[in-house]
Amino acid sequence: MAIFERIADILQANINDLIDKAEDPVKMVKQLILEMEEDVDEATQALGQAMGSQKLAAKELADAKAKVADWEDKAKLALRNGDEGLARKALDAKVGLDEQVAALQGSYDGITEQVDKLKDQVQTLKMKLEEARSRQNVLIARAKMAEASQGVAESISSVDTDSAFAKLDKLERKIVEQESVAEAMTEIGAADAVATEKTFDEMAHNAAVDDELARLKGELGL
Repeated sequence: MAIFERIADILQANINDLIDKAEDPVKMVKQLILEMEEDVDEATQALGQAMGSQKLAAKELADAKAKVADWEDKAKLALRNGDEGLARKALDAKVGLDEQVAALQGSYDGITEQVDKLKDQVQTLKMKLEEARSRQNVLIARAKMAEASQGVAESISSVDTDSAFAKLDKLERKIVEQESVAEAMTEIGAADAVATEKTFDEMAHNAAVDDELARLKGELGL
């Protein structure tokens, strides 16, 4: 986040240079601490939402797996009773759910990865916030001493502290536009392959049903 780049600049800067660039160094430091606290709160809320999504995905995955096991049990029961047609219907449902489980597993794994990243980011933000807080008083004291020894009023108007950040904001907007275009092109390319993939998916689905039927017959000695 930009706020942490700014606070890093302050923590590392020569205090006399800071005086030259800031209208009120003490107020600036306090404001940056406040902004960091807000960023930590936002990141924590985002983490909570992501963890909620993770729990929901885990429940959906567990439910789907339970249904797969149930349909397999039903297929076995049908075969034991000599009803291969009914067993095949049960296996047809099972194979469909197998595909759903695979999709849900991928979704759950992706969410979990994002949750882990967010946890690391929140922890890093909190550590940086604590570091900034621990150095705040020292930095403010140094700023006041420097202010007393320099002609602050003569140098305040000569520096535009926002120009660098304005350039960074413009660059960021350009990158976001490029990312959006790339994402749109990817979606267009994927749409062209949908029809062909559907045919192969149906073939794979039917083959999977046959394999499951053969496996169950082998297990039951039929």
